[in-house]
Amino acid sequence: MTFDEAVSAGRLEAQAALALFDSLPTVELEFMRGTWKGSELLTGHPMDGMLGATGWYGKRFIDDESVHPLLFYTEDRASVFPVDPRKWPSPTIRGLVGPHRADVETGKFKARLRLTVYRDKVSATMLYDDWPTNDVFRKVDANTVLGLMDARGMAAPYFFVLRRDDT
Repeated sequence: MTFDEAVSAGRLEAQAALALFDSLPTVELEFMRGTWKGSELLTGHPMDGMLGATGWYGKRFIDDESVHPLLFYTEDRASVFPVDPRKWPSPTIRGLVGPHRADVETGKFKARLRLTVYRDKVSATMLYDDWPTNDVFRKVDANTVLGLMDARGMAAPYFFVLRRDDT
């Protein structure tokens, strides 16, 4: 199954998502620089639907040491702001994150970019500073990557798509 077919289908079995991920080329660190708009690739993962329901926007990569791993829309959806992953997800925040901006926003970078080996390929990977979690990226085209979140204790990876947003 091609990437476009998988996204059009809206849902993909986890093993098919892994096969698709494995079929894609790796990503160099420099390729990830910029702001990326995210969407979920539903695979039956327990996290499916969570980001979409919260006003998640995506990620911003300034350089290898300066990454905002979680960007969310403001309450009026006019802009985005970085969220501290230690403060969200939170049992006290349900639904949209924007109305809770004062409680979760950070001006500090909370992740880094590194090349890591995952499933026998070396590719750009976002390492969270405070979580045992890595987001590994594979290239779909010049403006799109398929991401895979691999976290300690997570039985299966969580998949998402990032599209470059240069605006």
